[in-house]
Amino acid sequence: MSVARIAQRAGLSSATAYRYFPSLDELLTTYLHDVIVRLRDYSHDCPKTSTALFEDVVHEWGRLLTMYGTAMIQLRSREGFLHRLRSNDAVISTVRDAWERPVRSVMRKLGVPDDQFDHALFLYNVLFDPREVLDLVGEGLPLDDALDRLIAAYYGALRGWAAQ
Repeated sequence: MSVARIAQRAGLSSATAYRYFPSLDELLTTYLHDVIVRLRDYSHDCPKTSTALFEDVVHEWGRLLTMYGTAMIQLRSREGFLHRLRSNDAVISTVRDAWERPVRSVMRKLGVPDDQFDHALFLYNVLFDPREVLDLVGEGLPLDDALDRLIAAYYGALRGWAAQ
């Protein structure tokens, strides 16, 4: 995939595409950020609380992955999640904003100390990575089943993390 090919599929000239996105990485990062902004807005507007909030936002994430996920898996960072979180990476900061309320509500429900939020967000990132979710679906697991299993694994991971 290239900026020129994406421009062609979008009905734009390559020059126009490169004016806005000087590299494929920049185009993909912008795309990923826009999808996460959609999730953030959904998360902020969701009236649910506790684990119901988390589970609802996870299923919205799954819906977004079915629409946009294949393009999002093209992007990989050379730096780890926690490093990018602490250095205020724009995409990861938006991820934090999208997931803060749902993750903190699960933490409260499971008795995970508040000072473990960054690690709880890290665990979310590990389990709900678009590549991995789409891999489970590609192996024949229905999306909702895959997400429900990952939710259960996330709750178990948080309990295990907090027990340390």
